[in-house]
Amino acid sequence: MTPRELAEYQALRETIRERGTTRVWLLLATFVAWGALAVATAALAALPIATLLPLLVLAVGFETGFAVHTGVERIGRYIQVFFESEDADRGWEHQVMAFGGAARGPASDPLLASYFWIATIFNFVPAILANPALVEWSVVGAIHLLFVARVGIARQQAGRQRALDLNRFQQLKASRPHP
Repeated sequence: MTPRELAEYQALRETIRERGTTRVWLLLATFVAWGALAVATAALAALPIATLLPLLVLAVGFETGFAVHTGVERIGRYIQVFFESEDADRGWEHQVMAFGGAARGPASDPLLASYFWIATIFNFVPAILANPALVEWSVVGAIHLLFVARVGIARQQAGRQRALDLNRFQQLKASRPHP
């Protein structure tokens, strides 16, 4: 590796480490903020539409965590293609992808989709208890269902991302001029 490549590699690995830690704290902060807001909203507001404020906190936290996760995965595939292309160079990124691809049974969910779905159900309970009119029930329920669907779509995208990013970076590497 040239000194520039080594510096780039080190910066990318540091970015992965920092963003990985940031994602964990971000998701924890999201659930704490949502919980506090959900309790306050349930205690102070009798309108079903008030449940949309804590839902917004959940949605923003989810989207931010998803963006950080996507970026970290993309950097990992870049490292895999541009720094670990030779058999002798194959290291961490290749091993992680091979390990994840061979995993059978329940795996961890880096997006915490199940927890977001559970939180969405809990978030909707105060709307149900407020004896909403049909239009309130429909609108508030539909918005909650849209968020549930968004989490599911993001989870599917994340499941396909590694292979797609790996393929795209391999294409980019193959198409660049060789010295």
